[in-house]
Order: sequence, then structure tokens, then C-alpha cells
Amino acid sequence: MGRKSAKIATRKGAADKARGQAFTRALKDVFIASKGGGPDSSTNFLLKVAVERCKKLNVPKDNIEKAIKKGQGSDGVGYEDVNYEGYGLGGIAVFVEASSNNGTRTVGNVRSYFNKCKGSLGVSGSLEFIFERKARFYIPVEGVDEDDLTLHLIDAGAEEVDKEEETFEIFGPVDAFGSIQEKLQEINVTPDEAALVRTPVSYKNVNDEETLKQFDKLIGLLEEDEDVVTVYHNLELQEG
Repeated sequence: MGRKSAKIATRKGAADKARGQAFTRALKDVFIASKGGGPDSSTNFLLKVAVERCKKLNVPKDNIEKAIKKGQGSDGVGYEDVNYEGYGLGGIAVFVEASSNNGTRTVGNVRSYFNKCKGSLGVSGSLEFIFERKARFYIPVEGVDEDDLTLHLIDAGAEEVDKEEETFEIFGPVDAFGSIQEKLQEINVTPDEAALVRTPVSYKNVNDEETLKQFDKLIGLLEEDEDVVTVYHNLELQEG
């Protein structure tokens, strides 16, 4: 294989990996929504949002249906939500949300990832002061009037409505999630994403190459684990 062919293959490989990661993330959202609100997208707003996102990504229908059934415990084994908190190399805070049918397996895997990447798994609550829970919605810009949307959502309890290129990013307190969701349904706007997330209160600045290398490795290992749902961190890259 020539140099040009090798570069093309490398780019294709990276694109395929990114596409696979997007599929995995989207299907995990379907699983979470099904688990939390039931398998019917006509009555489960979060499931409707998650399924629509999968369709935009061309996720196969069979995969979507399997994720919905998994959320309902179709394999006969219930999934429990569990969180893990720890630090990567350099003191970068890492918060892991998982859903597992075997807690012993999951905690063993998560601990091994931290150890392999020169980090350490902490105790529950150790990162409570670093992250806060927020309601977050992503809404496509097309066809939506920014002023009208802002007025509606502020009235519903949103704290921030920001326009980022082709997307509106909305943040609000956790207890406003339901009212914002209802307002969006009322004005017939379907978000690309809707979730309760953890946002850093403080950030860690790192520019050491080895630290960043180990951090990237840790996040990759965590996100590839089937039990891991979402990974949050407080790394802020320094400019320059």
C-alpha cells in the first residue's frame, strides 16, 4: 500500500471509529430513556429524542429496538445505575455514570482503567464539590426564532440560552427539566438532545504531554466499556 493509500485508509479508519462512537453514544441514550421512562416513544419524550437522533445518524432499526428492550430488562437481568469518581494523572477529576447488571464486574473494570492510566478511583461523593447537575438541551437552529425560543424557555426556568453555530444550547436547574421539556412540546420544538448532565464548577489546566496522553487513554477506555453511559471531566486545555 502506497503512502497516499495509507493516509486514505487511516482517515477512513478514524472516520469509521468516530461513526461507531456516535452510534454507541446514541444507543446508550436510547437505553437510558427506555429504562427511565418506558418503551413507548409517544409517551416518553426522552426516548423520542434519542430515537430521532439515532435515525439522523442512520443507526440500524434493529439496534435501536435492542437498546429499547435492554432498557426494559429483556434479558431477565435488571440494570442498576451506579457512579464512579476518581482522578486521572495530574489531578484531573473524572466522573463516570454507568448502568450495570453486574456491579462487581463494572467496578473492577473501571478501577483497572484508572490504574492503567496512572490515575486513582476515589470514594462516592469525592467529586461532589467539582461538578453540579444541570438540565441541558440541544436544539437545531433551523426554523427556530432565537428571541421567541429564549423568551419561552426562560419563562419555563432555563438559565442560559446560547447559540453555537447551528445549535441552541440550553442550560437550567435540574428541577426545571420537566417544565422546559413541556414548553418545547408546547411550541412544537424537538431537541437533538435532552439530558441531565454534570458540569464542572472548577477546571484543571494541564499542558503536560504525558498527562494528556494518559488522560486521553483513560477516557477512551471508559467510553468503550459497555456498562459506562457517560464520562465527565474538568480538564481545560491551555491555549498557546
